[in-house]
Amino acid sequence: MYMLHYDLYMTTYRKLTFANGELYHVYNRGVERRHVFTNKREYGRALETLKFYRFSDLPLRLSKFLVIPEGERSEVFTNISNHDKLVEIITYCLMPNHFHFLLKQTQINGISRFLANFTNSYTKYFNTKRNRVGPLFQGLFKAVHIETDEQFIHVSRYIHLNPVSSFIIKIEELENYQWSSFPEYMNKTSEVICYTKPILDYFSSVEKYRQFIFDQASYAQELDKIKHLIFE
Repeated sequence: MYMLHYDLYMTTYRKLTFANGELYHVYNRGVERRHVFTNKREYGRALETLKFYRFSDLPLRLSKFLVIPEGERSEVFTNISNHDKLVEIITYCLMPNHFHFLLKQTQINGISRFLANFTNSYTKYFNTKRNRVGPLFQGLFKAVHIETDEQFIHVSRYIHLNPVSSFIIKIEELENYQWSSFPEYMNKTSEVICYTKPILDYFSSVEKYRQFIFDQASYAQELDKIKHLIFE
């Protein structure tokens, strides 16, 4: 289904050409592995940032949007939502010192523009709040092209299990980890950020996808087995 149409080469430092309609696992961490999301307010701001900047041709910056009177904000966002998207966000996870996105590019340079907008906007917010200057994230973001259906669903599992495999939370808390898309997949939130259909179409129900995430004798061992599908 999601097969490579032409040769794309990527390492951490080499250029990857992004193609419309293709899927990519995109990730980055804080400089010096520092924590970039340290409290609920910062996580919340990051979610607002990715939700806002997935759209193209925005008439204002997020910082301006957030100071619009609350009564007007929903109307403004409804208008923004009618704009074309740079990317479809399939899954995401925010962790204390890094993030993971599974993205489908929908416009030329959409992924690069989205990541630039996301990291620049959030860095400005973080630096202003902490009276800090300089980059917050580690150089260029990293990306891996998704070439097969198997890789697609396993990367989604890797991203959703990240808080558990990193010992941030216990497995039974995963459905309520509000800084990832997993609650949205499980219908635990009214938030609609992700394009869930491409993943859920592989499963007969939401519960079957839940089982795919949860039902492993050892999720750590399972993740170790699929590293070759996720990272070079």
